[in-house]
Amino acid sequence: MILPIGDQPNPKGVPWVNYLLLGANIAVFLGITLPRLYSYPSANDPATIELLRRLALQHPELSVEELAAQVLRGLSAYDVFLTRWGYRPGAPSPLTLLASMFLHGGWLHLIGNMLFLWIYGDNVEHRLGPLGYLGAYLATGAVAAIGYGLFVGPGERFIPMVGASGAISGVLGFYFIWFPRNKVRLLIFLFPIFVFTWLVSARIVLGFYLIVENLVPFLFGRGGGSGGGVAYGAHIGGFVAGLASALVIDRVSSWWCARRGCAEFAKPAPARERPPTLARSLGPAGVSEAVETGEPTEAISRYLGLLPSERRQVPFATVASLADGIAEAHPDTALALYRQALVDHPRGPGLDRIFLGIGLTLLRGKGRPTAAYQYLMDALDAEPSPEVAAAARSALDEIARLQKLQIRNRH
Repeated sequence: MILPIGDQPNPKGVPWVNYLLLGANIAVFLGITLPRLYSYPSANDPATIELLRRLALQHPELSVEELAAQVLRGLSAYDVFLTRWGYRPGAPSPLTLLASMFLHGGWLHLIGNMLFLWIYGDNVEHRLGPLGYLGAYLATGAVAAIGYGLFVGPGERFIPMVGASGAISGVLGFYFIWFPRNKVRLLIFLFPIFVFTWLVSARIVLGFYLIVENLVPFLFGRGGGSGGGVAYGAHIGGFVAGLASALVIDRVSSWWCARRGCAEFAKPAPARERPPTLARSLGPAGVSEAVETGEPTEAISRYLGLLPSERRQVPFATVASLADGIAEAHPDTALALYRQALVDHPRGPGLDRIFLGIGLTLLRGKGRPTAAYQYLMDALDAEPSPEVAAAARSALDEIARLQKLQIRNRH
């Protein structure tokens, strides 16, 4: 048996919304699901009557008495409860769409979902913020349920679907994009001989979850959207929704960071405030000239005013030097400059310094150690200079000291 039991690194602070979601799911299970799992449905319950009516239309060969006897004997009160509150693609409603995300079919269903939410949710909440995380969780869960309904056959359209799996798959999609360098701690349990843990790349673990555990059964199973009681279509829909949302958020946040973070540098200073030697300098050469004469603010303003083809002529090291100089006082602007340099120079010498600069700014300027970890690891993979490698390892050690479980870095 292979079971994920944790990930690293993790952000600072308490993921209150993630804990709230965990608590809500467990409370619903203990207060609503569990009492009904081990009791029989009431023949006078309107939901039972509606279920019998629908089954009678499907089985005209059975009398009402025979049908009632079989249904009441074979179902639990929870099964009947789900016909009212589970999400049914054939009769969708916003209320059942929301309610179904907090209902589970049994102990194993609940434990599996809550384990994944506990492992992966804190990093995603830290990146999105509490309200953003809650909105993303519910939105991807809704997309997952609606997507599931597109693939089920006619005979399954009124079978209720329940569980937080779709929403949690959305969280996994966010995690896949934003934390590719993280490691997942797997418990390898081969009873009674071997019990050990193994750190595996998060993208390998999540890729296995998507492809082997969901996409393959979805494509080759007989159920289309589901099989064996597992809503594969919902898992895939939630995961893809998380992936797409993370990519869109990245694009929008980069634009917003550049617009807001660089606002104070975007407009050149009035000519009377500029040094005389800079008054008529234009193009990429003007950026280097401003740096050489000790005018970083003017250099940044000029760099941001260049056309893309002109920005690519500004040396990598020049942009990195400008960003390094303002990272402490203006972290948003520094991040925008570093990332613009990555767009203008996606490869070549100097990448290690850019990755290091982004990592250090995220860690010390923005307080985001998990996001910083991704770029610091990239810096170590970019054939770094000895100085960059030493600074990246020092920052990784700093992140490791913030973790409850220490991270073994590459030294």
